[in-house]
Amino acid sequence: MRAALVLLSLGQGVPGAWALFAPRSFHDAFPLPALAWLTEFPPYNEHLVRDLGALSLGLTTVLLWAAVRPERSLVRAAAFGSLAFTIPHLVFHVAHLGRFETVDVVGQLISQVAPIAMAGLVIVLSRRSNGAGV
Repeated sequence: MRAALVLLSLGQGVPGAWALFAPRSFHDAFPLPALAWLTEFPPYNEHLVRDLGALSLGLTTVLLWAAVRPERSLVRAAAFGSLAFTIPHLVFHVAHLGRFETVDVVGQLISQVAPIAMAGLVIVLSRRSNGAGV
């Protein structure tokens, strides 16, 4: 479960730091320069990209804290917080897949569904414990 929380935090933290500290680069090259998915949703807005990065780093902090101190309520709050972001994010992407090539569609779906599945796994595993050290 700790590994799942760390993976979730990396999935939020890496793009979050990129968006916060290099918003134009993030917009023009996420997830890879050859793919540049965000350029399909113009216009670029530095404020919104930096805010997304900062919020992602906030969620990263909670996920890492839960990995380091896996108390049941904290682990569950972190996992549900992750779902509160990732489920609407998936819904948006599913509704806008028509503008992308097949390889991009597959990449987006994998990158959107994986954190949902991982957070769900954390929630299921956390139900099996009654105390600290989930």
